[in-house]
Amino acid sequence: MAEDLRLGLNLGYWQRTADDATELVQAAERLGYDSVWTAEAYGSDAFTPLAWYGARTSRIKLGTSVAQLSARTPAATAMTAMTLDHLTGGRLLLGVGASGPQVVEGWYGRPFARPLARTREYVEIMRKIWRREEPVTNEGPHYPLPLPGGLGKPLKLITRPLRDDIPVYLGAEGPKNVALAAEIAQGWLPLFAFPEKIAAMYGEALEGARPGFDVAAMVMVLVTDDVRAALDGVKMMLTLYIGGMGAKARNFHADIIGRMGYAEAAEHIQALYLAGRKDAAFAAIPDELADGISLVGPPGRIRERLAPWRASPVTNLLVMGPRDEETLRTVRDLVLG
Repeated sequence: MAEDLRLGLNLGYWQRTADDATELVQAAERLGYDSVWTAEAYGSDAFTPLAWYGARTSRIKLGTSVAQLSARTPAATAMTAMTLDHLTGGRLLLGVGASGPQVVEGWYGRPFARPLARTREYVEIMRKIWRREEPVTNEGPHYPLPLPGGLGKPLKLITRPLRDDIPVYLGAEGPKNVALAAEIAQGWLPLFAFPEKIAAMYGEALEGARPGFDVAAMVMVLVTDDVRAALDGVKMMLTLYIGGMGAKARNFHADIIGRMGYAEAAEHIQALYLAGRKDAAFAAIPDELADGISLVGPPGRIRERLAPWRASPVTNLLVMGPRDEETLRTVRDLVLG
């Protein structure tokens, strides 16, 4: 239970030159937000916008939600993280995740097999690199160092990191992956969290978490008197993720909605979406689901809906949706006031 929630701003993907959120990030910093997060899929990368905002702020923490494992070798991610952490005075929160087979195999041309084992190995290598205790070797099957049979030799990071323990967060949806986050990481980044259900879904997986483990949930927040329009906005996002963000036979987003108790609805929504009936898929999203994973409506309604979040294992709300300082202030006062 986390009565004192922390508050972050999740910007998601950077889309175009006009999508410069510098003023919004600076406002979040002034208002006491703890962190700002950027994402990547198969468009913008997560690190470049974060460096841009980091250069224009001084206190707010800078998180990736998430950097995809298959986009970079462990050494490349460790180097990028070390550099950005140094340049921003030790503000980086490194969120990483395995993504899904459509992106990993279709975009990066890498095999998706054994994502948990790959994640464990990846994180272990990054931490070896940051510690600089000795030249880095790894005998694991996924990222062997040096490459067997070649001319490579073990190497040690040239630059001393500002911190040799950069916080690592895992983007995870399945119970085994969440348990891995609790075991090896400083935090977990759930994409969809239903506060009344999260303890039952993941309580056992979170039992091994270290003290101070951060459950930083991404939640859409829409402050408006038009609750119907706000719920429809959440449903549009869910339609895409349940219906189209994954292969028909392997959609982790649809799976998590199923574990929330909406398995039949998720299967129906995906079938409609893949058949090209996107409007029908949208209509099939239960309002109860959209309301459960979000915070929408006028301030009084959001204040009431915050109660189950405070009673849940969530420790950090990474809000998606606010795009102006006034809304950021309203959300700040509701969550931290």
